[in-house]
Amino acid sequence: MIPGRTLLSTLGGLLTASLLAILTLPLLALFFSSSISEIQAGMSSPLFLSALLLSLKTSFISLVLVVLTGTPLAWWLATSRSIGARIAGVCVELPIVMPPAVIGVALLSAFGRQGVLGPVLNQLGISLPFTSHAVILAQIVVSAPFYIQATVNAFSKVDQDTLIVARTLGATPGVAFLKVAVPIAGPGIVVGASLAWARSLGEFGATLLFAGNLPGETQTMPLAIFYALESDVKLAVVYSIALAAIASILLIGLRYMTPMLQQWQKEKE
Repeated sequence: MIPGRTLLSTLGGLLTASLLAILTLPLLALFFSSSISEIQAGMSSPLFLSALLLSLKTSFISLVLVVLTGTPLAWWLATSRSIGARIAGVCVELPIVMPPAVIGVALLSAFGRQGVLGPVLNQLGISLPFTSHAVILAQIVVSAPFYIQATVNAFSKVDQDTLIVARTLGATPGVAFLKVAVPIAGPGIVVGASLAWARSLGEFGATLLFAGNLPGETQTMPLAIFYALESDVKLAVVYSIALAAIASILLIGLRYMTPMLQQWQKEKE
């Protein structure tokens, strides 16, 4: 029995090491593929600052909209057992399993000039495709499911008896939700928001098809990488390093913030 266990443990260790290598080696190679001077030169490119600021601006706006609209939706999905909630849950999860290119085509089919809502938008003087608003809309569609899923899981851990106690003390349903349910689910909400922001920041396919790749208007960092790759690989590498660094900072901040929020919640209780 011992040799068998040793063999199984060794095999498991090799498989684990193989997967870790596949996940980490490309990132390590990316970070060490450019010199400091090349990174400085790449960041001084006019396209870099424009794409970075656009990515930060649009991803922040999309995050705010996702949190404002997704939080009550997540609460409904977490507390309702109706057929409507189940159907809505499936609709929310669909963008996760769909390729970004499909989402981009779907957005054009819905909001394009020849789309389902195109004539109505044209009459109102609204043009969404190939504008910064299209970037935000694409980011919302691809990032909202990540926020909603994490928030639903967080809300599902809220004890309904706690809300009942708050109601008996005179709190309205809205006040009980904001002052009881949201603080309890706070760490999970922060995780969901971070995942949504990271997904928005890295969105490429749907943005390219629905918003285009217009420098200064719709060219986010992922699109700038794609654009630079056609003419200057070193510049594309620098842009990739910058975007990977932002994602790493976000992940590290999330790792530290979540335990702090959990500890704060325990102390508050």
